[in-house]
Amino acid sequence: MPVLQSKWMEKAFCGARRAAERGEVPIGCVIIAGGEMLAAAGNRVLELKDPTAHAELLAIRAACEKTGNERLSDCDLYVTLEPCPMCAQAISFARIRRVYYAAPDPKGGGVDHGPRIYAQPTCHHRPDVYGGLGEEQSTQLLRDFFAERR
Repeated sequence: MPVLQSKWMEKAFCGARRAAERGEVPIGCVIIAGGEMLAAAGNRVLELKDPTAHAELLAIRAACEKTGNERLSDCDLYVTLEPCPMCAQAISFARIRRVYYAAPDPKGGGVDHGPRIYAQPTCHHRPDVYGGLGEEQSTQLLRDFFAERR
């Protein structure tokens, strides 16, 4: 993995670890433009009592607010788990250029698993997608988190 990619994925992992500390499913996300981080977030579903408060959606909202634009076409998104269908669709609507994710999600993913949002003929924007960047770290983080709750 190139240095720049690992730097941004590590920032996403920081958000995931902070989410776990709050008792949230440990998923973190950052949005980058021009070599700078526009937004970072971790899951806040329980804290906000909002089923849409996934890391990706929170980061997209923050990046849009920061740029003053609903389109993030010059942005790349790094996330620690394959986006779910809801987040994958929001990424498409925001016109994000590239998505880098750590671990695949065969059960709940919406990019390379499940409905495969970007492969649908009705999808208006298809970002470039790169999976597996930090897969082992993400998988272990999720396993540890759920093992503690059993």
